[in-house]
Amino acid sequence: MATLLSVNVGLPKDVRWHGRTVHTGAWKCPVDGPRTVRRLNIDGDGQGDLQGHGGEQRAVLVYQTQSYAYWRTFLERDDLEFGRFGENFTVDGLADDEVCIGDRYRIGEAEFEVTQPRVTCYRVGMRLNEPRMASLLVAHHRPGFYLRVITEGRVQAGDQITRTRTGKGALTVADTDALLYLPGADPAKLRAALSIEALSPGWQQSFQDMSRHLDEPPGPAPAVPGWRGFKQLRVSQVVPETPTVSSFYLQDADSQPLPPALPGQYLTVRIPREGRPSLVRSYSLSSAPGAAEYRISVKREDRGEASTYLHTHLSRGDVIEAAAPRGTFVLADDHTPVALFSAGIGATPVLAMLHQLARDHSSRAVWWVHTARDPGQHPFAEEARQLLARLPSARAFIYYTAPDLEIAGGPGITHGHMTSGAIRELGIPADAHAYLCGPAGFMSAVTSALRLTGLSSSNIHTEVFGALGAINPGITHPGTGHPHQPPGPQGTGACVTFARSGLTTRWSDRYATLLELAEACDIPTRWSCRTGVCHTCTTPLLTGQVQYTTQPLEDPASGEALPCCSIPTTDVLLDM
Repeated sequence: MATLLSVNVGLPKDVRWHGRTVHTGAWKCPVDGPRTVRRLNIDGDGQGDLQGHGGEQRAVLVYQTQSYAYWRTFLERDDLEFGRFGENFTVDGLADDEVCIGDRYRIGEAEFEVTQPRVTCYRVGMRLNEPRMASLLVAHHRPGFYLRVITEGRVQAGDQITRTRTGKGALTVADTDALLYLPGADPAKLRAALSIEALSPGWQQSFQDMSRHLDEPPGPAPAVPGWRGFKQLRVSQVVPETPTVSSFYLQDADSQPLPPALPGQYLTVRIPREGRPSLVRSYSLSSAPGAAEYRISVKREDRGEASTYLHTHLSRGDVIEAAAPRGTFVLADDHTPVALFSAGIGATPVLAMLHQLARDHSSRAVWWVHTARDPGQHPFAEEARQLLARLPSARAFIYYTAPDLEIAGGPGITHGHMTSGAIRELGIPADAHAYLCGPAGFMSAVTSALRLTGLSSSNIHTEVFGALGAINPGITHPGTGHPHQPPGPQGTGACVTFARSGLTTRWSDRYATLLELAEACDIPTRWSCRTGVCHTCTTPLLTGQVQYTTQPLEDPASGEALPCCSIPTTDVLLDM
């Protein structure tokens, strides 16, 4: 019979780690005597990051003394006292490859139900001072598991553990964990997981997403970039669109056909600077997909070094370097209604989508909604009007925001800012796909309004230039948000360029991974496990090669890298 060996609790606290502060409840210590287990917590216990830990489905974390013995040998450690893995209950028995999701157990006065394996989290590695730990727990099939409290009551070390019900589906904790995190998911086990009502909602959603991918008929292979690295493109013409926006038409410098781009993709261009690292910037393609030439349309910003260079130095016949078109903000090839929202220069990617719809003579219902300051600063107004005229079910709505405009309005033209109420009045149906590009505040407001009209988040697509928003669970102060050279002496290794942040620096062995270098530069980063398990940090690798210091449990796709567990072996350009 299984036995509760130790009850461990700890309240969240701030812990210094890698120069930052982590708010975490991972520091658990054994307690004497009985403790009351309540719906959300054990008395005296708490979690720091309630997005990934805690709550009704994850009230109590369980780990086994047999796994402690395993890790003492594997890690050659003799300092692994109970609670060190962040667990609330240290138990004798209840192995991960025997306990099933939905099993219920009585311990002392309380009854519990198994809901999910442990979440892969960097904090267990932080607590153990073993960065690989999140990956090791999955790879060695020893994650531990969470309990939901069915009946509240007191428990204490020495209580016997009695199974009161066997979970439906007979899917063990270890198999459930492997199903989500390891490659080669077994469809039969996936179907079994979907039938288990006790499985926590978050894991149910993950498995539903996986199941949809398995059930979908094979689609076209993922788009492969038209070329690797950078190649030379020649400027064939420069066309002013407004006083601050110019379009640059580009063709292959060797007069070869250009690979077609998907509607909504972007080019990453490299701009030389004498005596300093090149500038790298990304610009949406505003040309029609399949056009003989690429077109990027660039707004000159007052303090924009790259945009100023393009406007003042680039002329017909000049050559620039560019990576192949890429990006996932692309028009879906289906028959649902489509709404294209843009503000200012954000019109560029959705204009390419409008070109595609017009070229296909699409019968889809189309909404074209654009915001500009005034007609003089409205790029592509006539081009968009002509394209819309070719679509039988298209309608256009233009908003001019400059005060005191002395121009006549017209059908679909509004003087003033677009409001949530105005978006609701557009009549966009709930099954439409919406594509948004513009300033962050604009996209946030439009997204909120579209959700109120009934569109699901999965049908709202946004394009963000500049760094993506950070995902740093538990970090209380994620950094300045202003990329800069790392502190200390300049590195002497490979050049590392963070394209979205516009920063190039040299690699230094002071850093264990590219992620750590990015953090030292205050590049916004996205991660969770930090060991190649969750793939939250997956980043397009535009040029160069990396080497993995901890082998990911599943390799990223071609052309992508996991900065959390890799270092550069050549000069690299990362889309972050």
